[in-house]
Amino acid sequence: MTSNQKYPLRMRGALGSPYSLKMRSVLRYRRIPFTWVPQGSQWDDLPPFPLIPAIAFPDDKGDYSDAMIDSSPLIMRLEGMYSERSLVPTDPVVAFIDYLFEDYADEWVTKQMYHYRWYYNDAIDKAGKLLPLDGNQQMSVHRAEQSKQYITDRQISRRALVGSTEENRPAIEESYVRLLQMMQDHLVEAPFLLGQRPGRGDFGMFGQMVELLRWDPESARVGIANAPRMVNWVDRTDDLSWWEVDGNEGWVSRDAIAPTALALLPEIGRTYAPFLLANDAALEAGEETFRCTIDGHPYSQGTFVYQRKCLRWIREEYARLLPTDRNDVDALLKGTGCEQLFL
Repeated sequence: MTSNQKYPLRMRGALGSPYSLKMRSVLRYRRIPFTWVPQGSQWDDLPPFPLIPAIAFPDDKGDYSDAMIDSSPLIMRLEGMYSERSLVPTDPVVAFIDYLFEDYADEWVTKQMYHYRWYYNDAIDKAGKLLPLDGNQQMSVHRAEQSKQYITDRQISRRALVGSTEENRPAIEESYVRLLQMMQDHLVEAPFLLGQRPGRGDFGMFGQMVELLRWDPESARVGIANAPRMVNWVDRTDDLSWWEVDGNEGWVSRDAIAPTALALLPEIGRTYAPFLLANDAALEAGEETFRCTIDGHPYSQGTFVYQRKCLRWIREEYARLLPTDRNDVDALLKGTGCEQLFL
């Protein structure tokens, strides 16, 4: 390890935030000392950021002025600081597939999470009641009711922008059910997506699924009925500090990725890939919304600059591969629909 060991990291997060719980589980698995700081609480002394999670890194004097957000870059910063229990497979082909899994979870499975939280009345009521208490458990009844109204009004007003609409409901909900079944099938074969240790894709999946399977009533009901192994996997993955790994061992080789894990690639190709490309084309044309077809269903929402960055980053990761590695990636992606991302 090359990081400062005298002081723990400090992480601002919230229990209802998938990316906060994603990073908390990463830190636990990697056995990196940290302090959890509830967002907006009396203990929240981190530099102001509009998003969570934020992680502050101490200097030699215990000053926490160095802080950053965004879970994927945070994971890679930690990779540069800590050598033990890495999340990045040593085989560059396997590492690229893992990167693609993480990005899919972060940017498409999150739509499932948002939809199930803010589309169904029981989930809306639960989120409105519980989310404000994260920052102040002792807030007055009047303030709690005000906060509930503010949060629910704001999130419901954003549904069309982020894609949770009646028109989009089949594409989102059917993809959730398929994903549950794929993970249910895979967990019969292996404890993690790419071997006997978790990677970035596992933690990306966990961050969304912990909310879907623990928090939101309708998605949890669907999950318990259809994918009990996945429910158990979420409970385990919340804290994998006990999971033993031996150096860089435990990853599958590029020619031994389980068919049940590779089954995720056509799912990415039928959902996330067309979404990314349609969003990018709309931004290029200066449009504020876009329409496309996802798995045979019409889909529309507002454009997002961040997802354009995601597409660029995927392409940059692909371009960094050596030619022989890129050929092997191409062979894995052929016929999945993911190859359209690199045309």
